[in-house]
Amino acid sequence: MAIRRCCAVKPSDMSGEERLSGLVAFLGEAARLKDTLRSGFTNEGRSESVADHTWRLCLLAMLIARDRPEIDQLKLLQLCIVHDLGEALSGDVPAIRQSADDDKASRERVDLNTLCAALGEDQRAYIMSLHDEYEAAQTPEAILAKGLDKLETIFQHAIGANPPDFDYGFNLSYGTAATGRDPMLQALRRLADQATQRRMVSTDQSI
Repeated sequence: MAIRRCCAVKPSDMSGEERLSGLVAFLGEAARLKDTLRSGFTNEGRSESVADHTWRLCLLAMLIARDRPEIDQLKLLQLCIVHDLGEALSGDVPAIRQSADDDKASRERVDLNTLCAALGEDQRAYIMSLHDEYEAAQTPEAILAKGLDKLETIFQHAIGANPPDFDYGFNLSYGTAATGRDPMLQALRRLADQATQRRMVSTDQSI
């Protein structure tokens, strides 16, 4: 499997100690994702964090990539890890509350750049390039990452201990563009919709 390099950026002029100190500071800021909550709930009824979602997305991507030899596994996982990092500062806006006037991607890009301020120039450029590749969704890896991101969310909503007024029907139209660009994503989407429909029946919500 060929590994394609993300980008060519000159090494940082920071000293080794400065570089490591910056990395530790960055990790401290990124840890906010553990406390940044999403609209879904875990199987036990705890509010799901962005870090929870990212971990399971990476697990899903890792296993999917084994059946796709043309996919750069490392790049796919890197995109999944980085895709929601900006939410450490801006927080998560549930899809059901997003509007066409809210440029969520641009806001998260600004926040991600701020989050990466302590890193070396090359490290910051590396993370920002991954964010931009994910948002553009033109490479095979980014197409998969963006689609799997939507699917992980739908699958979690179908199994989570959600409140009684949780709108499962929203998931039937959520992320259809992102999940329709690849045959494997389409197959997973059918399974996700079936899981949603079963949950709607079990909670007496009409389909």
